[in-house]
Amino acid sequence: MAGNGQLGGQLGEVLSDAVRRGIAPGFAAVVVDRDGELYLGTAGSRTLGEDQPVTADTVFRIASMTKPLVTVGALQLIEAGRLGLDDEVASIVPGYGELQVLDGFDGDTPVLRPATSAATIRHLLTHTSGCGYWFGNAELARFQQLTGLPDIIESRLGALHAPLVSDPGTRWEYGISIDWLGRVIETVTGQDLSTYLKEHVTGPLGMTDTTFSPAPRARERLMTLHERPEGGGLIVSGREWVESPEFWAGGHGLYSTAGDYGRFLRAMLRGGELDGARLLSADTVDLAFSDQLGGLPLPDLIPTQAPWLIHDVVALPFRQTWGFGFQLMLEDIPGMRREGSGFWSGVLNTHFWVDRASGVAGAVLTQLIPMFDEAMLEVLAAFEGTLYAGL
Repeated sequence: MAGNGQLGGQLGEVLSDAVRRGIAPGFAAVVVDRDGELYLGTAGSRTLGEDQPVTADTVFRIASMTKPLVTVGALQLIEAGRLGLDDEVASIVPGYGELQVLDGFDGDTPVLRPATSAATIRHLLTHTSGCGYWFGNAELARFQQLTGLPDIIESRLGALHAPLVSDPGTRWEYGISIDWLGRVIETVTGQDLSTYLKEHVTGPLGMTDTTFSPAPRARERLMTLHERPEGGGLIVSGREWVESPEFWAGGHGLYSTAGDYGRFLRAMLRGGELDGARLLSADTVDLAFSDQLGGLPLPDLIPTQAPWLIHDVVALPFRQTWGFGFQLMLEDIPGMRREGSGFWSGVLNTHFWVDRASGVAGAVLTQLIPMFDEAMLEVLAAFEGTLYAGL
């Protein structure tokens, strides 16, 4: 589907060129402002070597782009007085109180100790709860290997019992905090997370293709997962996202389309409202897009523990922090997003940003691992740079 006008053609050419160069077999991308869709474009095919074009309704596993939607669900409950930022997680979901801090190893025996502080909802929202991901934390990776802890990527309940890697409130650590936040939402509302989001977030926004469990006809529109082997090139992946998860994973479980996610981005640009449906107050959206770390730094480097899945995560050379649901820029990127922009991505190379200062937001989606692939990052920079040059 072509975008409108000269700028749409230029954005489409960025995607088409990336397909020609073998960066990924196909892409979908969307750009929105407060008033509507500025661009919805696609390029390439859903499956390498097959004649199945990516279309506007192609479905993607959006992985960690699930997190902002679940965060909005929690913020709704906070606005309604049903949940408090400083409520202790264990007072709502008792199992959280059983988690201990991994304090190293005695030979091959993990050393665990009680946490010195209690995790709160605020800690979950800001990734300061002490929860980590095994693929970004060497000690958790070793713990999983030694103990057989289930893999969170497989959406198995046992994965929630991973130990903490720090005391709550002491450092930023990317991990399973939003999976626990999903459990909090379920406990407070008495609804499963899928039902809650459909009734209160995706449904009101008209995001009809955004779901934890796509119907068979929607699965027919799903883009195939691909991999870039260590030597380069592209292959169809032999790995697959779990189709029958043990729980709705608030950290990574949703499927969506570019157009659907664009509606969520527009609601964030509009202060929490879209087409008469108000998800959050403007004040709460402002809170989500403001520094919530209180001086805690983001890491400059997250070394990978799974190079097949994700490369080392190296921070951009600009000041950044974390809000509620979004990483935030604390300064402009010249020729690109402005100070205050929120952004995040999914491990299968789905990416978005919301630039409230410039009044635009966008997402670029494909299905490719490893994440933080250098060539893919160049495509994202070219897409965003082309957009801002044309605005």
